Amino acid sequence: QVQLVESGGGSVQSGGSLRLSCAASGYTYSRYYMGWFRQAPGKEREGVAGIDSDGKARYADSVKGRFTITQDNAENTLYLQMNNLKPEDTSMYYCAARRGSLAWWAPLLPTYFAYWGQGTQVTVSS
Repeated sequence: QVQLVESGGGSVQSGGSLRLSCAASGYTYSRYYMGWFRQAPGKEREGVAGIDSDGKARYADSVKGRFTITQDNAENTLYLQMNNLKPEDTSMYYCAARRGSLAWWAPLLPTYFAYWGQGTQVTVSS
């Protein structure tokens, strides 16, 4: 049974940093594509960053240069380092997994991911 557990959220001031973690279990981590998504109240869930088993990453334009997605395959853990946080980054952040790969041309959409964590809240104050 696939299980994803996020941690690391919290409240920070604008310009601050947070590091989110996602502990994965119940499957062969390296055979899945991993992603971070976020959803603010009243808004649709959006893709933030994704990474394949070889470490190739992609990012939403809104976070490029500020967020970094990494993974530790040996520890089955996904990370999201978030720097220079802005109030508009305030959201619930979710870790997600997709069996296999995600084509480079495919958008980072929630519908492509079958497995989800419970989320961790990030709040950025101005």
